[in-house]
Amino acid sequence: MLKRVFVAPDPGRARLRFAARAVLGIGLAVAVCTAAGHSLAGAVTGGLAALLALFTVTDPTVRGQAVTTALLPAVGLPVLAVAAGLHALPVARDLAFLAVVGAGVYARRWGPRGHSLGVFAFMNFFVAQFLHATPERLPELYAAVLLSVLTAAVVRFGLWCYERRLPPAAVPAPPAGTGLARVTTRQAVQATAGAGFALVVGQLVSGQRWYWAVGATWWIFVNTASRGETLVRGFRRVLGTVIGICLGFLVAVPVDGAPVPTAVLVAVAVFGIFYTAAVSYTWMMLWVTVLAESLYGLLGVLSPGLLALRLAETGVGALGAALAVACVLPVTTHATTDAWIQRALRCVHACTAEAAARLAGSATADPAPRVAELEQLLGRVRLSVAPLVHPLNPMPERKARARRVLALLDDCAREVRGLVAIAADPVASHDARLAAACWRVETAVESLTAGRTEPLEHAAEPPAEPALAHLHGLERALADLAEPLRTPSGSRLVGA
Repeated sequence: MLKRVFVAPDPGRARLRFAARAVLGIGLAVAVCTAAGHSLAGAVTGGLAALLALFTVTDPTVRGQAVTTALLPAVGLPVLAVAAGLHALPVARDLAFLAVVGAGVYARRWGPRGHSLGVFAFMNFFVAQFLHATPERLPELYAAVLLSVLTAAVVRFGLWCYERRLPPAAVPAPPAGTGLARVTTRQAVQATAGAGFALVVGQLVSGQRWYWAVGATWWIFVNTASRGETLVRGFRRVLGTVIGICLGFLVAVPVDGAPVPTAVLVAVAVFGIFYTAAVSYTWMMLWVTVLAESLYGLLGVLSPGLLALRLAETGVGALGAALAVACVLPVTTHATTDAWIQRALRCVHACTAEAAARLAGSATADPAPRVAELEQLLGRVRLSVAPLVHPLNPMPERKARARRVLALLDDCAREVRGLVAIAADPVASHDARLAAACWRVETAVESLTAGRTEPLEHAAEPPAEPALAHLHGLERALADLAEPLRTPSGSRLVGA
């Protein structure tokens, strides 16, 4: 876990800029709310709104990000009004909360924008419980949300829009399907069931902090697509919370809500959340816990008993998520992993075909977007395979096989990147052997994705010509993939 954060690559210092901009944007949003005369509750609401605007909006283009950011208040403010209006009606409030959970997860079917709006809606209901919001406080909370989202937008799209200099990110389309065959639909049902369990048991544990359990269940379902992914994420959430609570005893409890030290601690926690989110969910949860502890210190209610209660509620939420994915319309790791690997293999073939066409002189062939898509697909494969390579996986043979698959897919990606780099060279010449090598790659991909059992052929010796050398390496990696992807009987192995 330490290695994952401290030696993880940060190309172009993207994570560093992401985290630094978050500290600036959230700090300015809180300062604007304070200057507008808002109370501590208003400043907390505004800070959270700015955090979500900077963290959850992930559209592939800057224009798309701006549109999604502008839509956040349109979704969040009505939810905030419902949560405050039902404050004195517990049963209606609980049912509304579960409806928001289900709708927020279901919205992921519309891609990054649906995901962002779903998260923002959920968190506005959550913060209403956190602050015990009532209707008479709505004007201040509305103003805080609007001011903070506007401030975050000014920072993100005006003062520091480093994304304008980057190519649009490739976003793989979600798996196809209709009705309950669609993963997002099944997850919406699962999340609602898990949140219902967390809500009931969480209220038995604490009548005031029960929403922590619902929040834990919600966030465990974010960015997961299978039973294994959800269980691993739940474990990491609990682990991060435990470490964060231990750190809180060392720093947050002694600070005891003192304004200046708490502000510094909040800034460090925000930086940590944004900097570690892409590489370690455990580390991110550590900093989320420290941030929550700091806010409770400001509110004057932080105590060792409260920290123990947070751990208990987090455990309830993780248990709710585990029961939901195990018992309610389960989506197996096998099916999810197999689907993502097949999509990655087809993308390898598409990259190869585009590069070969470019080398053959085609002016319209452009393999670069395919390479970006391949990187995104490999990220999804790693996320899906994570349960199989987790240290707690008790099946060493499957763990070793999954690691072998990941290593060979990385080899494929490396050879594809080398081939594409050569194709981008305007003086690169076409070799007649490229067509034969590309045909062998196509045959290998078709064999792997169709589950055929015949051995795959590849060139015996790597040629000296650079493009052919990369194609030879790609053929070899695809041939080697045949064994770990299949059982001896020839059935699909991945995620078994």
